[in-house]
Amino acid sequence: MSQMDSTIIETDIPARLDRLPWGRFHWLVVFALGITWVLDGLEVTLAGTLATAIRGSLQLTSADVGFASTAYVLGAVFGALFFGWLTDRLGRRRLFFITLSVYLTFAAATAFSFDIASFAVFRFLTGAGIGGEYAAINSTIQELIPARYRGWTDLAINGSFWIGAATGALSSLFVLDEALFAPDTGWRVAFFVGAILAVVIYFMRLWIPESPRWLMTHGRAEEGAAIVDGIEEGFRNSGHSLAPVTTPPSRLRGRRYTPLREVFAALVALYPRRTLVGFSLMAAQAFFYNAIFFTYALVLTDFYHIRSDQVGWYILPFAAGNFCGPLILGRAFDTVGRRPMIALTYVASGLLLAVSGALFARGTITAEGQTIAWMVIFFFASAAASSAYLTVSETFPLEIRALAIAVFYAVGTGIGGAVGPWLFGALIDTGSRMSVFMGYLLGAALMIGAGMIQWRWGVAAERKSLEDVARPLTYED
Repeated sequence: MSQMDSTIIETDIPARLDRLPWGRFHWLVVFALGITWVLDGLEVTLAGTLATAIRGSLQLTSADVGFASTAYVLGAVFGALFFGWLTDRLGRRRLFFITLSVYLTFAAATAFSFDIASFAVFRFLTGAGIGGEYAAINSTIQELIPARYRGWTDLAINGSFWIGAATGALSSLFVLDEALFAPDTGWRVAFFVGAILAVVIYFMRLWIPESPRWLMTHGRAEEGAAIVDGIEEGFRNSGHSLAPVTTPPSRLRGRRYTPLREVFAALVALYPRRTLVGFSLMAAQAFFYNAIFFTYALVLTDFYHIRSDQVGWYILPFAAGNFCGPLILGRAFDTVGRRPMIALTYVASGLLLAVSGALFARGTITAEGQTIAWMVIFFFASAAASSAYLTVSETFPLEIRALAIAVFYAVGTGIGGAVGPWLFGALIDTGSRMSVFMGYLLGAALMIGAGMIQWRWGVAAERKSLEDVARPLTYED
C-alpha cells in the first residue's frame, strides 16, 4: 500500500478549531499537556540544586556532574528524534502516553544510582522521555489551540518550566535537611517527586483526544470531524454560541506517513530560511540555558560559598523571573508580532548577560546581586527560549510537524545544550572567574546573533492559521 491515498478529502477541521472561543477544553489541554515543561524544570533543577550532594555521595568531580547533565541533554536529543518520528506516524495521543511512561520509569530509577556510569545512564533515559514529550506535546498543543491565542499560550506553557524549577528548589531544601534525611538519602528521595507527579499527569491525559488535524492528513477526516463535533458540543453546553465557518473547506490527500526524504526536502529546499532561523534560535537558547542553569548551584557554592542546602532559596527568585517573562510578554507575540518580539528578547538577554558577567569577573557583585541579575536576564531569556519552540512548531507543514520539532530540538540542543554543561563544569573547576566569564560571553554572542537572524528572516505567524503559515504537503488546490 502506498503511503499516499488517491482519494481527495474535503474538510473544514482547521477552520472549525481556529474559530472556537477560549474555554474549558483549552484549559484542559494546557494543564494536561503543558505540564511536560513542569517535569523538565523539576528534573533540571533537581540535578542543579542537588549537584553538590550528588557529587559528595557518589564521589564525583564537577566535570562528572556536568557530564551527567550532558547525558540528560543527549538523551533528550535521542528521545526527540525517535519519538518525534513515531509521533508523525502513529499519532500524537499514543506517543504522549509512551513518552510519559519512559520518563516516569527512569526518573524513579535515578534514585538508585551508585556511580557516575549508572547515574549518567538513568539521566540519559529520563531525558529521552522528556525529549519525546517535547515533540508529541508541542505538535498537539499547536494543532488544538485557536490561531489568535497560539503565541501567548505556547509561551505561557513553556514558561511553566519554572513552576517545576521552583518545585525542585523547594524539594531540595526539604531533602537536603540532614535533620530529616541522611546525606546519601535525601537526593535519592528527591528524584521520586517527578515520578509521582508523572503518575498524576498520566490520568489527566486520558481526557485529551487525538489531534483532528493529524487524523485528517492520515485519511481519517471523519474521525477528526467527530472529535471536533464533541469539542463544539461542550462549548454549546456551557453557553457559548459558535460563529459560522466561512472559510472554504480544505482539500487534501490522506497518507499513512511522510517519507523522510520529503521531511529533508521541506527543511532544506522548501523552507531553507525558516530552517536557518529555527536552528539559530534553538541552538542559542539551549547553550544559554543549559550552560548556566545546569551549573547554577556550582557557581553559588564554589564562588560565593553558599551552602548546598541553601541553594534552593536562590533558585526561587530566579524561577519567578523566568516564569513571569513569558506570562507578561507573551501577549505581545500575538499583537506586536513574532519577528520584533523574538529578536528583542534574544538580543536583550545576550546584552544583559555580558554586563552581569563582567561584574561577576571583577568580583563586584554578591550572591544576592548575582541572583537579581539572573532574574532580570532570564525574564527576557525565558520568553526568548519559549519563542524558539513556538517558531519551530508553527512554521513547518503539519505532516512533518513533530519530526521537525524533534530535528530542531535535537540539533540545536545537541550543539548548544550538550556542550554547555560540560564546558561550564570544566570552567568552574578552574576556579577562575575570568574563565567562567568567557563562557558567559560565548552564550551572550550566540543569543545576539540568533536575534539578528530572526529580525532578518523571521516569519510573521501571529494570528494566522497553521495551514496559512505553512501549507500542508498533502493539500490540493
